[in-house]
Amino acid sequence: MLSVWKETAELPRFAPLKKDLSADVLIVGGGMAGLLCAKVLEEQGADCLVVEAGTIAGGVTGNTTAKITLQHGLIYHKLLTKKGREGAMAWLKLQQQALERLCDLAERADCDFVREDNWVYTLDNRQRLKQELAALNNLGVPARYAEQLPLPMPTAGGVCVPQQARFHPLKFLASVTPDLPVYERTKVLELLPGKAITTGGTITAKNILLTTHFPILNKHGGFFLKLYQHRSYVLALEHVPPIEGMYVDDSADGLSFRRQGDLLLLGGGGQRTGKKGGGWQELERFAARHWPDAAVRARWATQDCMSLDGLPYVGQYSPNTPGLWVATGFNKWGMTNSMAAALVLERLIRGKDHPCRELLAPSRSILHPQLAANLWESTVNLLTPTTPRCPHLGCALKWNPVEHSWDCPCHGSRFDENGNLLDGPATEDKQME
Repeated sequence: MLSVWKETAELPRFAPLKKDLSADVLIVGGGMAGLLCAKVLEEQGADCLVVEAGTIAGGVTGNTTAKITLQHGLIYHKLLTKKGREGAMAWLKLQQQALERLCDLAERADCDFVREDNWVYTLDNRQRLKQELAALNNLGVPARYAEQLPLPMPTAGGVCVPQQARFHPLKFLASVTPDLPVYERTKVLELLPGKAITTGGTITAKNILLTTHFPILNKHGGFFLKLYQHRSYVLALEHVPPIEGMYVDDSADGLSFRRQGDLLLLGGGGQRTGKKGGGWQELERFAARHWPDAAVRARWATQDCMSLDGLPYVGQYSPNTPGLWVATGFNKWGMTNSMAAALVLERLIRGKDHPCRELLAPSRSILHPQLAANLWESTVNLLTPTTPRCPHLGCALKWNPVEHSWDCPCHGSRFDENGNLLDGPATEDKQME
């Protein structure tokens, strides 16, 4: 089934590239991140082009839960502890700027924009909430704590940041993209310094920006070590009592709640791509238990790139690739992080500094516990003597009986039963044997 976003929006269509071109900035990837980067750069006078292998917003952007918030789980206590007040404040200010810039655009678009409080709750760890509340208040955020939440199951409480927002992401893009220079159905076949060879011609550009969700260039940057992908599921439910506010569990595999018109979007059931998880069945059992009269209007799944330290990778692709930039690893918060990436990259590409340059640098330290988990999954699945194997880096694919797909536990590529590519970083179909 399609997401409610895809069912209820009509996006503009763009022609494929059919000639050689040149530009100041070539953006590869036409999701929320790439399109916002193009808009922000164009507003500063940059000559941009966007190429998309399929159609715009055809991937993760069309399957998001579309929350606009600076509250990305319980992140601010971690930042104060590990990056100090200066680092935490730099991140907060960037998120505040991104939120307000995105909300300003959304308010002027016909995209179901609503200001709403955002909550991060926990089922069992009140102390973590109190630490996060103290960190937010320390940084000047008017956050508050509550033990009783209007959710159908008991919790240990939640931390709220007021006046965040939600919107319809595809209606938003339908409003802001018609005048952008986009070429759809234009696949990049090879990246060279200052040049991209595509299915429709060669594009010469001083700067090339990859916003392809998971970066497609393996020989630089080491993103196959620094990222993994997490798959999660959504039900759009009818006949459910309204829940005011947006809610997400502090656990990566917990539940999220938000309204969309007369629907409740219930998210969760997730797992690392290629592993077993609860899927839609977990969500259906929860809905049946708490709302016996609920009916499923739509269901869909999404996939998120997860970084080693909870912050995205935004900046120069690697120290050895001048003029090549990247935005990835949004850790399930792709709406505000897409705009945050656009604000950072706009300055860096124009040769200016940004307070978050070092904090988000793709070349920052990889010495985090998640690295060991990523290495373990890669080693185990590289050594597993089974077929089929992923054409990305050769890992053994796992059959996903819920979605009838072959999934890669190493880096998250997915293929349908016939080997057709569903999700990257692989760039080619899998020949099934």
